[in-house]
Amino acid sequence: MIIRELTGDIYFGEPRGISLNKQGEQEGINTMRYSESEIRRISHIAFNTANKRSKKLCSVDKANVLETTELWRKVISEVASEYPEVELSHMYVDNAAMQLIKEPKQFDVIVTGNIFGDILSDEASMLTGSIGMLPSASLDKNNKGMYEPSHGSAPDIAGKDKANPIATILSLSMMFKYTFNDNDKTEKIENAVRSVLSKGYRTHDILSKDTTLVGCEEMGDKIIEELSNA
Repeated sequence: MIIRELTGDIYFGEPRGISLNKQGEQEGINTMRYSESEIRRISHIAFNTANKRSKKLCSVDKANVLETTELWRKVISEVASEYPEVELSHMYVDNAAMQLIKEPKQFDVIVTGNIFGDILSDEASMLTGSIGMLPSASLDKNNKGMYEPSHGSAPDIAGKDKANPIATILSLSMMFKYTFNDNDKTEKIENAVRSVLSKGYRTHDILSKDTTLVGCEEMGDKIIEELSNA
């Protein structure tokens, strides 16, 4: 689970833009900026999420060279004192990118800023074989918001019955868990997905040797069938 802060960081920091510098050259400027309150907000979300899982949280930053993330590390370490049951670790983003490939099972919940989260979440999605497997949510402080697959609408395969519906279905399971606190429905949906995959059914993006190709509609139907039998 990657908790990515969505409203701050270099994507929203000012000043920004392209202008001429004193030498008459074009110069692009973006500003990485985080306030203490922004960091505290996402920290509480991350710790509460870790509490619902394995009570293990890794904060990813670049505190050795960026003062913005030096503050990030300081604040999240302070918030950690409010959650003694959660084990907090810190990792530089370049090492985290490597460790996701080298030993992904060492992680459970990762919390990081907007730009690092943007990159790491797409990298992590491929650990499952396809971005079509990755659910996501953009939530407010009350755990309400928009649940959606992390991929786009894939217009290039629209109407071809090729899309992988699993990310959308797992986004629904996340909604039951994090907005409605209904772990029973979450488990039923996730178990249904696991069951279908264990039987070897695959959409085109995750097809491999000795598995059975099915389309988007059939994959959805098989998951619904498993839910009906749960």
